[in-house]
Amino acid sequence: MQDPNHFNDICANKLPGFLGIVVTDISNTEVRAEIEIKESHMAPNGFLHAGTVVTLADTSCGNGCIVNLPAGASGFTTIELKSNHLGTARDGTIECVATPVHTGRTTQVWDAVVSHKQSGKKIALFRCTQMILYPVPSS
Repeated sequence: MQDPNHFNDICANKLPGFLGIVVTDISNTEVRAEIEIKESHMAPNGFLHAGTVVTLADTSCGNGCIVNLPAGASGFTTIELKSNHLGTARDGTIECVATPVHTGRTTQVWDAVVSHKQSGKKIALFRCTQMILYPVPSS
């Protein structure tokens, strides 16, 4: 399923939905999503909370992983993530572009770039690894 609305629907009552993450485009080779910045996305210091940025990137990569699950897989879980924060934003929209680096049978590795949509300024670079899950055979 490569329909952004499908992913927006399955995330609606989960953390991504509560943060206002909107998937705008999704395929096997790229996922695009964004958040319109609100007060609730900010840290107490008045700057964009790092967790907001990480959740946008991790959600984008996770949705891409779903689109690329190998035959027989039942799902995935993130087993490692890293982010480098280069800047911040206080208003406007932040957008994420996630791309696969490796889509194997047991793991996937994804990179993402989060930018301020209006200025084009990069806010964060992100990489995560997902472990592919398979049904446990019955004994």
